[in-house]
Amino acid sequence: MARNFTGSRMLETKRRKGSIMAQEKGVSRRDFFKGAGVAAAGAAMATAGLGLAGCAGGGGASADAEQWDQEAEVVIVGYGGAGACAAIAAADAGAKVLVLEKNAEDKHLCNTVMSGGIYHSPDPDGDKEALKQYLKAMFSGENLDTKAEGEQSPLFVDDIVEKFAEYSPKNVEFMQSLDPDYKVIERGGAAFPDFPGAKESGYKSYNSTYGKSATGPDYPTLDLPKEDTAAGLAFFNCLKTGIAARADNITIAYETPGKSLIMDDEGAVIGVVATQGDKDIRVKAGKGVILTTGGYEYNEEMRRAFLEGQGITGWAFYGTLSNTGDGIRMGCEAGAQLAKVGKAASRLIWSCPDVQVGPMNVGSITDSVGGAGTIVVNSEGRRFMDETLITKDPSRYFSYKNAVHMDIVTLEFPNTPAYMIIDETKRKAGPLVNTTLSTCGFGIIDWDKDNQNAIDNGWLIKADSIEELAQKIRDTHELNEGRMDPAVLAATMEQYQKMVDTGADEEFGRTSATKNALTGEVVDPGFQAISTPPFYAMPLVAGGPNTKGGLQADGDRRVIDWNNEPIPRLYTAGEISSCFKFVYQGGGNVTECIVCGRIAGENAAAETAWDAK
Repeated sequence: MARNFTGSRMLETKRRKGSIMAQEKGVSRRDFFKGAGVAAAGAAMATAGLGLAGCAGGGGASADAEQWDQEAEVVIVGYGGAGACAAIAAADAGAKVLVLEKNAEDKHLCNTVMSGGIYHSPDPDGDKEALKQYLKAMFSGENLDTKAEGEQSPLFVDDIVEKFAEYSPKNVEFMQSLDPDYKVIERGGAAFPDFPGAKESGYKSYNSTYGKSATGPDYPTLDLPKEDTAAGLAFFNCLKTGIAARADNITIAYETPGKSLIMDDEGAVIGVVATQGDKDIRVKAGKGVILTTGGYEYNEEMRRAFLEGQGITGWAFYGTLSNTGDGIRMGCEAGAQLAKVGKAASRLIWSCPDVQVGPMNVGSITDSVGGAGTIVVNSEGRRFMDETLITKDPSRYFSYKNAVHMDIVTLEFPNTPAYMIIDETKRKAGPLVNTTLSTCGFGIIDWDKDNQNAIDNGWLIKADSIEELAQKIRDTHELNEGRMDPAVLAATMEQYQKMVDTGADEEFGRTSATKNALTGEVVDPGFQAISTPPFYAMPLVAGGPNTKGGLQADGDRRVIDWNNEPIPRLYTAGEISSCFKFVYQGGGNVTECIVCGRIAGENAAAETAWDAK
């Protein structure tokens, strides 16, 4: 029977055989870019009956004429890590805060909860100018020899760097101020050690925990006692503790998704239209609105528009299923400028054919890829890269580029899908996906420790020989489209055995062992024979935790329009307006939740109320 999810957490599910389908709820797909292109050009937008104006400034609603159902000084749309940090900062600045969250309280999952709970907190005593250099290299690449400019607007990158350098060294201090029981475990330093300022800045990252472990128990749930949590769940529990301590000034409205922004005649954002129950409500924002709704991982139209390659079937994500680009759409209607919307923190991952949001498969963290006893081949059966780069930090977040590579002669995507090939020894060695975090760890996808249910469900293609495996891929895996060649795969596996025998990869330079960057300990023995039948193939596509591009914002986290001017009283933070577009260091998304959330909350709270007499 198909896994069925209700509400916005799971919009649509199906079984591959005998499908059970549920109609998607939420924002109409047909309405998604209804006028978005106009907004991008700076023209006025209107949302039915509400008189909303875009950045061109015409036709706005009169503030005096609005009837408000609820109000607060600062209204935040989206209760993830960024929204929580923004709420805490705004409340600490003296503002009354209302957070609008689309999920129900008992089904509330956000990418922060489902993450590894890792974030950056550079040494407070480190060289500040070196820190700015390292941040600038990560955010834009403008200060690298390659001059990889253009990933952040040169109008805003220096401002963003300055603010990040000011706030990020205080990240651990901020989190521990919310709950004295919250703990951190140092994880590592700069992921790009050759970038300017990497060493001198004292760049560090940390794991979150309330216990002794940084990873927590297998199969964590939202029902775990706080003291037993680790990773993203521990991180968010710390934020929830901070929210609870400010309950007099912060209200969370669950099952209340934001729908559109309300703007006055001058183009300032003065409120939000949200859906509550079966009706729309108008929420007054006396000082400002902060959009923290995350990315567009499960918005079909946005994926078709922005993602490289085959945006629907060639991609999967493993974060919350409620990230449907709501805030990006709302920002577009208000005239917001977009910045590198096609960016995603991505690699090669497995996607589950039995769990879908519309036509889009839901994925899982697949840390086994590139490990001992694994090889990755393309749709024809050929290797196409050093497999260890798929899971190594930071290269793992660029490996998707190989997956979405287009052959300019055949106009095909030969590496989508790719296939991880393993044998029975590897199958029995442990789970091939991460069962602690993300979709498996929170029960969205069922995967057991010995991978047996994956076999039973047909998620792993099984055969008694390599040739038979290739034929099954060719005949039964729909996305392969008949491209797999048994002779090619057999030759590839023979070549792999030579790598095992000699310890050398003459084709792509894959190393024979992987060491822990901090301790030097060998954590993966590298080449290992794939020779014990039966054999298995795990289909892989581009994917990851989230998209990264979205709304353009300045260092103060003001949303910027296409004339490079801030939209009055509109702020943003988190994945929806990520600073990390050129490169990505693991933990960066959670980092900007803290940094950008705090900045946005403080600045929104500092606005003078628009209705002040």
